[in-house]
Amino acid sequence: MQIAIAAHSSPVDPKNEAMAREFLKELHSQCPSTTLLLGGYWGFMKSIVDEALKLSFKVVVILPLERHDVELPSDAIRIDSGCEFRCRSVIMVRSSDALVALGGGAGTIIEVLLAYAMGKPAYVLTGTNLSSDNLPKAFPEYIDERKVIRIRYFDDPVKLAREICRERITPVKAAFG
Repeated sequence: MQIAIAAHSSPVDPKNEAMAREFLKELHSQCPSTTLLLGGYWGFMKSIVDEALKLSFKVVVILPLERHDVELPSDAIRIDSGCEFRCRSVIMVRSSDALVALGGGAGTIIEVLLAYAMGKPAYVLTGTNLSSDNLPKAFPEYIDERKVIRIRYFDDPVKLAREICRERITPVKAAFG
């Protein structure tokens, strides 16, 4: 299973980092062969990448054109996307089987919307005191009337990880027509 992780590009408070660690530890205990995809190696994303690598996850970092200069840990897989931030998010979400938002701003919210539009399961951790906490107020279950896929919200990172692994998400086949 490949999971895209949406997270803030700036540093976050220690409570959010602790919730991310709890999520990753439980995900690793339940689904150890999961590959994680992130869109950068700075801010909260850097904390998540570093923790995931400590737990021996396979980590792929898809860098936007503006940040190809970022040096990654040697055990992270680097993809220089050749496109700007939002385009990089399309690649990251399209390459995943599901998206998990661990807290962020506009970029994280865009990635949740992309997952919905692509029919990818989207899981959002709430209680982060970041802008993505507003998603359940705006979109309690679905983004629009098409009801493509229900957005799932969790205030407990352990329950979030268990639910993802319990569901044994399978890759979504794109329909073109």
